[in-house]
Amino acid sequence: MTSTLKIFCLLVVAALVVPFVPGVIYPIFVMKVMCYGLFACAFNLLLGFTGLVSFAHAAFLGSAGYVTGALMIRFGSHPLGMVTAFTAGVLAAAFVGLVIGGLAVRRRGIYFAMITLALSQIVYFLAVQFRWTGGEDGLQGIPRGNLLGLDLSSDTTMYYVTLVLFSIGFLFVYRVVHSPFGQILQAVRENEPRATSLGYDTDRFRLAAFVLSAAVAGYAGAMKALVFRLVSLNDVSLHTSTEVVLMTLLGGLGTMFGPLVGAALVVGLQNYLATIGDLVTVVTGLIFIVCVSFFRLGFVGEYLAWRRRRAQRAAPPAVEDERPLPAFAEPPQAARAD
Repeated sequence: MTSTLKIFCLLVVAALVVPFVPGVIYPIFVMKVMCYGLFACAFNLLLGFTGLVSFAHAAFLGSAGYVTGALMIRFGSHPLGMVTAFTAGVLAAAFVGLVIGGLAVRRRGIYFAMITLALSQIVYFLAVQFRWTGGEDGLQGIPRGNLLGLDLSSDTTMYYVTLVLFSIGFLFVYRVVHSPFGQILQAVRENEPRATSLGYDTDRFRLAAFVLSAAVAGYAGAMKALVFRLVSLNDVSLHTSTEVVLMTLLGGLGTMFGPLVGAALVVGLQNYLATIGDLVTVVTGLIFIVCVSFFRLGFVGEYLAWRRRRAQRAAPPAVEDERPLPAFAEPPQAARAD
């Protein structure tokens, strides 16, 4: 078992006791961190491991939330209603990702980012106009239904189900990153011409990464809709797309735990500094400035870099080969003299 999986198992074990200590940390807060942490992991899969900057991830989060919420309102009482609604939400996000990615993936750099931004604004406009989305009011009072006989209306039951869903999502991202497919994505990010020369269709791999990232973001959006029983326009807004960029950069781009740390930091600021109102944005901006100035790799990225430097300093210096020459070998000077 790798160190990443060991740390993740320790975090899961620690999360198991949260419902028993609500005075120390509130379970609803932890569920929100898990939803946004997985959302940031989805974005990190695209930016950190593929090198694509997208401003459309709120469209995936929100579209999955709307589809899941709408189906739960209509079929939530059915024994398979929750599973069907959740699956439909993830598939809807993957479909939106396929459409947006198919139009944007052939562009590079700022052009790719601007296309994703424009298309995500179309999704926002549709969310305002469609009647089944609730317009500006959104979807409220979404029933949680039940899963395998478990009544999800209980916050404690919902907490443990969310923890299981989060663990599945995180391990899926981990497997993708450490698979041959993930290695190809990183090769495309580092040197696309070389990857092309090796015979890889880089546009196809970029599109596959985009759809996978959209599906994981939709997975987080469906979780969020069930946890908070609410889907609003904020879920598909540009603010949410930029917020996930902030989470990823604060935690550490291209790391497994960086997005989780960044999500916990941003959600924690919003939760514990809610009394100061809009000044939360100012505080978050100041933290981002400090991070960019002094922790350019993010908190987790800087910690991993520090560990690498420490290991290099602790490693013994290389020793030159000082073995004596064989008896039949001539000294180098004598050989040159001849």
